[in-house]
Amino acid sequence: MATVGDSLCFSRCPTRTRRSSPTVVALLKRNPKRLKYAAKHLFKRKEEHMTYVKMDESGDGMWKLEPIIKLIQEGAVGVIPTDTVYSIVCDMKNNESIDRLRRIKGIGYTKPLSIMCHTMRDIDKYTTGFPCGIFRVVKHCLPGPYTFILAASKELPKNCVRHGPNGVATKYVKRKDVGVRMPKDSVCQFILEALEFPLICTSVRCPAENEWILDPVLIANAYEQEGIDFIVDDGIRVAEPSTVVDMTGNDPTIVRLGKGPKLEWMVMEGE
Repeated sequence: MATVGDSLCFSRCPTRTRRSSPTVVALLKRNPKRLKYAAKHLFKRKEEHMTYVKMDESGDGMWKLEPIIKLIQEGAVGVIPTDTVYSIVCDMKNNESIDRLRRIKGIGYTKPLSIMCHTMRDIDKYTTGFPCGIFRVVKHCLPGPYTFILAASKELPKNCVRHGPNGVATKYVKRKDVGVRMPKDSVCQFILEALEFPLICTSVRCPAENEWILDPVLIANAYEQEGIDFIVDDGIRVAEPSTVVDMTGNDPTIVRLGKGPKLEWMVMEGE
């Protein structure tokens, strides 16, 4: 009978033999602005190197995710697949993990982050919910490749929304809006269900060129030395981000059209 150790790689990430391209070269360059954060690593790995979990193409082997779930609970920051591109995630209630995620991705402290939810109940708890008359139609596209911008509720930790500029304490910053994801991806949903709380999430982009990185092996090459603790490899993705819909105005407005199609109750920004 197989054990977790039989199928997980706890040393170096796997390498693929492929011809180099300008994009790959760019991925391997480190951002000098982020070098000073490389040693700032509050979560202590038990393993010397990043944990790399390769999922089965058949969809079996969800047991392999058990170490990943434990790592997240302990404060790790890592990469998991979604129904669009790969995302960097961490525990939404762990302030140190959120700070590390921001440094790893190079996200400023005044920029809000998105949350990744398992159920509608999570969305209702951490936001003020969907506008009247929209909830029934929204249910038909979730889980799915959409990010909905909603007003944050008091239950959402303020550091998930934004930090104060120029060192203003988080507790004095007003909550505002938050992006909400509910991916239709079996690996992602398994992790969320096991954790029983949403995750902070942000898409994986090339540090140098601000483009999505779709190959988990290249993600490992680009981000391991930046402080990523784990990667769940579920294959190469297609460059289709989620469709972002702003629900805070008069009409549900698409501010970025991605994998999720425009539905009849949505309007395009500028229309």
